[in-house]
Amino acid sequence: MNRRELLKGSAATILTAGVVGISAKEAPQFNIIDTNLSLFQWPFRRLPLDGTALLIRKMRALGITQGWAGSLEAILHRDLSSVNGHLAAECAKYPELTPIGSINPTLPNWRGDLSRCFREHKMPGIRLHPGYHGYTLADRTFAQVLEQVTKTGLFIQIAVAMEDPRTQHSRMRVQDMDLALLPRLMRDHPGARVQLLNLRPKRVQIDSLSKIPGVYLDTARVEGTDGVPTLLGKMPRGRVLFGTHAPLLIPEAALIRTHESNRLDEKDLRLLLAGNAQTLLRA
Repeated sequence: MNRRELLKGSAATILTAGVVGISAKEAPQFNIIDTNLSLFQWPFRRLPLDGTALLIRKMRALGITQGWAGSLEAILHRDLSSVNGHLAAECAKYPELTPIGSINPTLPNWRGDLSRCFREHKMPGIRLHPGYHGYTLADRTFAQVLEQVTKTGLFIQIAVAMEDPRTQHSRMRVQDMDLALLPRLMRDHPGARVQLLNLRPKRVQIDSLSKIPGVYLDTARVEGTDGVPTLLGKMPRGRVLFGTHAPLLIPEAALIRTHESNRLDEKDLRLLLAGNAQTLLRA
């Protein structure tokens, strides 16, 4: 099992074949849930998979059976009610997609946007972009969001980063989120479920996050051949979910990093690729 085989075939089949030592033809398939997708166009440049049909075609080719999709329109648009409605309508066209709405707590009607995500669109979670919406975890508004979302029973995805600083527009520099206050905020809001998207994990940071109930990570920016199994070893069981950050990153990259160390057995892979996401949905 190598990178070329993965890129030529269904990832779900190739992964299983490598783990259990049988041919790809004989292998059962994995269920793969990508918890970190985005639809529509990135505001600053065109991306190869920024059309929903193209993204779905790629998902199917790689054996990704479900995707949790946010909207790139939420980055700069101010009418998030329309953004979330557009997202819900687009996801309804494809059985693989689950919409994850966005709210901006610096806007006056963010509670109404949250209510529509929950009651009208039946979304299981919401996605926050603090770096682009102009607030930090130290702002009172974030604690209010954490409280309100937890009351509704939804989970929160926080985009720690969206784009490498080297490719950012010169007039729109956005630093990775500072997570120093997250431990205290999570202690103040027991029952909150927060998934950090696109975190490039550092050892000290992971040691801190691993001690906080309700904090989940994704695999989109984990680097190195042993990066994913190392992260799984440091975080409590069930708290790392598969994510690709497509279309800003190519989805094959996350799949390659998931399997190429050959350190994960079939049970670990099934939990990482789908089981942990299913457990978060049921929590």
